[in-house]
Amino acid sequence: MPLLFQSPPLSLNFAAAASRRATAAAASVAMRSSTSSSSGAFDPAAFEAERLRLDAAARAEMASAAAAGAESGAADPRAWKWAIRKRVWDALEAEGVARDPRPVHHRIPNFDGAAAAAESVRSLALFPAALRRRVKKFKPFIRHPLLFVSYAIFPPANVQAQIGSCDLGRLDVFQNAQCVKVNPDTPQKQVRFLTLSGDKKLLTPQPRLRTGFFSVLESSMIPAGCIPEACTSVGAAKYGRPIGLDERIKVDLIVIGSVAVDPNSGARLGKGEGFAELEYGMLRFMGAIDDSTMIVTSVHDKQLVDDIPVEKLLVHDVPVDIICTPTQVIFTNTAIPKPQGIYWEKLSPEKLGQIRILRELKRRIEEETGTILPCGPSEQLPPTARRRRRRWQRKR
Repeated sequence: MPLLFQSPPLSLNFAAAASRRATAAAASVAMRSSTSSSSGAFDPAAFEAERLRLDAAARAEMASAAAAGAESGAADPRAWKWAIRKRVWDALEAEGVARDPRPVHHRIPNFDGAAAAAESVRSLALFPAALRRRVKKFKPFIRHPLLFVSYAIFPPANVQAQIGSCDLGRLDVFQNAQCVKVNPDTPQKQVRFLTLSGDKKLLTPQPRLRTGFFSVLESSMIPAGCIPEACTSVGAAKYGRPIGLDERIKVDLIVIGSVAVDPNSGARLGKGEGFAELEYGMLRFMGAIDDSTMIVTSVHDKQLVDDIPVEKLLVHDVPVDIICTPTQVIFTNTAIPKPQGIYWEKLSPEKLGQIRILRELKRRIEEETGTILPCGPSEQLPPTARRRRRRWQRKR
């Protein structure tokens, strides 16, 4: 059930009012986090058990949605997305590059070489490093340092064609980033590790936004030797500082997972829940990102496709600027517009009922502006999701 999101301009204007409450909110959140930590309230085993339960339920929902799309065929406007996802998931499993957690179906798939793809993200720090990964046929230049430097500064025309017409200055995006937002999925674990071990601030969403919003982690907050643990979902909850909608934060780089991505257009498909779009829209609302914020995805080369129809993408679909694989770095020079916020008219009441932070945001905007935000059409959710929605409705 892909979905959603972007807000009309009023929500972006509301960000200014929200930011004025940031200091008090941040202090309150920090106090709650400190109290929870000191009292030993956090139970890692219970947290992980609940995360796995929600993960299994969500994957069952996505499998149901995919099956329904396959049955309806052309009648379902999302059927083409499920067809591409299934082809990629099947290929990763069949060709032996899929890695745990398995099966990779209905997940952001983990793959052999995920750590190497993360190193490609880090290679965005220096032009020669990125060039070394992208261009392999000129090894004599690369072996000789002086030749390589001149080659990097004045690359031959055929090499320029390979790296595209992109601005080479963009290759320092990871090195210069002070705050990096990274999704919580397994194949991006090494990206989270490189972010924290590089003394950068890590912003990571709490799984499926069902239990909260984002957590901020910095190496100074983490005990010695515990950075690898902090890169897991349990570790992020254990060591991270939860933030709210009022947090003053600037995100310099976004790293997201993908199921499939088109290097020619920058078009991307996630696993089908729409959370990458939701997280992006929320960050736009907070003023943490804008159109210039680079979006990177790390994937296996088998996840590169050439048949995502750009004309069928929805306004909330998030494109990528850079693709990092175990073997190459690709600048897409995407012309696909980035979402501007949350598109409430695309958001179903059922999806809204699943996500507490989204309901809070909607309530805030409506109270501040005196405007009732639009709502999207209802969608038929599988039984697990419908049960959760009924519990929320009874609490209203």
